[in-house]
Amino acid sequence: MKKIFLILFFFTVTSEVFSDTKMKLGLEVYNNKAQCGTCHILHNAGSDGQIGPNLDQIKPTLIQVMTAVKNGIGVMPAFDEILTNEEIEAVSHYVVTSTNQ
Repeated sequence: MKKIFLILFFFTVTSEVFSDTKMKLGLEVYNNKAQCGTCHILHNAGSDGQIGPNLDQIKPTLIQVMTAVKNGIGVMPAFDEILTNEEIEAVSHYVVTSTNQ
């Protein structure tokens, strides 16, 4: 139920008005707070990590990114107690948007 709420909330607030702000926050979380680029390649963020999957190649869906960020996967830790829901939504939006340009 919680996942459904998050998905509905995400689609409710996703619009052009919010996208620039959400992309900026997502980049900030990706590069600084969560330091995703330490492990992942994402051209748009200028990251070249070699531990996790290349995000540009796998082009994950929003659900895949949100689930991985919240719960962790493989050696990737869970960020549900480190990031706010807003930050999780923003970094997920940023990754999906960046890999599908």
